[in-house]
Amino acid sequence: MTTFRNFIAGEWVAPSTGEYFDNVNPADARDVVGRFPKSTRADVDRAVESAWRGFAVWSRTPAPARGDVLRRVGDLLAARKEELAALMTREMGKPLQETRGDVQEGIDTAYYAATEGRRLFGHVVPSELRNKWAMTYRRPIGVCGLITPFNFPLAIPTWKAFPALLCGNAVILKPAEDVPHTATVLVEVLLEAGLPPEVIQLVHGMGETVGAALVEHPRVPVVSFTGSTETGSIVGQECGRRHKRLSLEMGGKNAQIVLDDADLDLALEGVLWGAFGTTGQRCTATSRLIVQAGVHDRFVAMLEARAKALRLGDGRQAGTDVGPLIHAASREKVESYVGVGAEQGAELVTGGRRAEGAGLEHGFFFEPTIFTGVTGGSRLDQEEIFGPVLSVIRVADADEAFRVNNGVKYGLSSSLYTRDLNVAFRAMQELDNGITYVNAPTIGAEAHLPFGGVKETGNGHREGGWEVYEFYSETKVCYVDYSGTLQRAQIDNY
Repeated sequence: MTTFRNFIAGEWVAPSTGEYFDNVNPADARDVVGRFPKSTRADVDRAVESAWRGFAVWSRTPAPARGDVLRRVGDLLAARKEELAALMTREMGKPLQETRGDVQEGIDTAYYAATEGRRLFGHVVPSELRNKWAMTYRRPIGVCGLITPFNFPLAIPTWKAFPALLCGNAVILKPAEDVPHTATVLVEVLLEAGLPPEVIQLVHGMGETVGAALVEHPRVPVVSFTGSTETGSIVGQECGRRHKRLSLEMGGKNAQIVLDDADLDLALEGVLWGAFGTTGQRCTATSRLIVQAGVHDRFVAMLEARAKALRLGDGRQAGTDVGPLIHAASREKVESYVGVGAEQGAELVTGGRRAEGAGLEHGFFFEPTIFTGVTGGSRLDQEEIFGPVLSVIRVADADEAFRVNNGVKYGLSSSLYTRDLNVAFRAMQELDNGITYVNAPTIGAEAHLPFGGVKETGNGHREGGWEVYEFYSETKVCYVDYSGTLQRAQIDNY
């Protein structure tokens, strides 16, 4: 068994406690990927001190040169794509076709960040006074604490780290304890690409210890967190008290709407991918299916047949459609919602059990599960499950579908299948989500567009695209008065 280390102060080091935790393959818990540091606040303190030294060097490196480093990161990720996909599937569980996409997201994010090294635009605007120049530019902030989840072991850390680095900040990465190996390899790639060692710190450990230490540390002015709404609320309170810049990407209860005029074959492919891809462990997963009454029964029958045919197994094996849940506690949570559905009068159409069979007995597998007869306001309609459970809600028309979609506390992603252009444009305006897809599933964000949600899904910031570069940098306003006289702005000059 391999023992891994933190990366702090330019070196691979053991945790201050000397304690470690096992990282296991969720498809076969007997397979231990490695032992990883169980770090403490002392390790975070060392990382913060080092990161500020790295910031002093990196922040003075021209932004185009920072972009050159990230371009090399993209090249290295592309060269190691298959290797990275395989190790991600081993420690996280989703099939290779998905982990290859995870790596590609990191590649795309690296190349996009590289171009932004020459596009950190400010503004030059007219002054209200004569012989005076007024302009803005973007400058780095300092040390950024990044707390990332398990479901996209490479993509989400790159969404956060690459823009932060491009803007000239130093980064401390605290990955989910379920996927520490991928984060370790990502740091190795960054170093190989030429990133100065103290600019990146990697501190493994538990969220309640290492994550909390990052959030509470007085010398970490920027925090970016992806995780549950409940934990995000705690992070928000702590960062608010300390006046930190904070980006929260939290839960979702996303719905795919299928209207009577939809292409049902296309909608079927969409909901299968949206609900059961990544075993439902996406913040954008299709957790609700809102179907108009005219096609409800036919569409549910189509869906049931296809869901039963999905093949569960180790994601590294050819033909696997659905991998395991991330750990035993996640499977128990999903299992508990089967009881919730029964208690609240929903009808279990298929699934609802731990998956059995050869090759599944040592993993955290759960059958793709579909409930019909789910009512608006019920727990299956309202609560994020984060597993392969789909709740089907029958509606009379588009108006009711839109109301049901909007009737939850989350607002990340939504999807509408229709041939009616007018309804499609109404959906883009009226569905209360950060992202709306028309004739596509609730998942499928692209690296060059902003990603995030409204209501209790986020706090107004976005990952990805051009907006994230504003989060990781400050606006500096500069004036140059070359008039040779005292000119007083904000005085009545008229």
